[in-house]
Amino acid sequence: MLEIIYQDRWLVAVNKPSGWLVHRSWLDRHETRFVMQTVRDQIGQHVFTVHRLDRPTSGVLLMALSGDVARLLSQQFEHHQLQKTYHAVVRGWLEGEETLDYPLTEELDKIADKFSQPEKAPQSAVTHWRGLATTEQPVPAGPYDTSRYSLVEMKPQSGRKHQLRRHMTHLRHPIIGDSAHGDLKQNRAAVANFGMNRLMLHASELCLTHPVTAEPLVLRAGLDEVWQTVIDRFGWQQHLPEIARVEFMAESAQDSEQYKQQ
Repeated sequence: MLEIIYQDRWLVAVNKPSGWLVHRSWLDRHETRFVMQTVRDQIGQHVFTVHRLDRPTSGVLLMALSGDVARLLSQQFEHHQLQKTYHAVVRGWLEGEETLDYPLTEELDKIADKFSQPEKAPQSAVTHWRGLATTEQPVPAGPYDTSRYSLVEMKPQSGRKHQLRRHMTHLRHPIIGDSAHGDLKQNRAAVANFGMNRLMLHASELCLTHPVTAEPLVLRAGLDEVWQTVIDRFGWQQHLPEIARVEFMAESAQDSEQYKQQ
């Protein structure tokens, strides 16, 4: 069962767990857990994806309940008419805030993208980041006698593949648990000493205009047990905004139930 954080007659949003694929892929033929199929079985109707989260990333995942609504939502994503907020734990101390405009070359998969053009020009990629908190722990990591971590809020203004992970690595503060762009020694130390056995990247909030009612909609996804343990261990509770269910979730769920009975 997945946590449904919002549902009405047109939309459904879930708190995607880290490690789950959004939909079936021939690249992961042995995987058995998929968000789309699980949500479909939970609510008893087909769902349509309009955006995606990487497999190791957790948080808000929004889906449409019809093809027409999916097209309307896809237009909002395509034209960047909504705001996404992520939180991450990164290596080192990252303080202050900045809008990072750093173009990224397209990342190609050796199998899935083998027929793509490998020499495309770098694409514009913009991320606004803000350091929320730091900690230094008396645990060695790599060549250092202590471990330093930062809690960072990020708002991507574009949607390039692995944009947040690559931007943090560009700043020399890779996200903990990033096996592709991060620091292997730091990742191992984070697992062994603090239980950070996942990519520490969470899609906390999604703000958009409802594609049918035109009302503003704010969706928030709570943190999993790994995140909660880290937040408590580092004393970061007061630095995170309330990441909870939308206030009108119960009303919307009731509305959806009445709609299904019609």
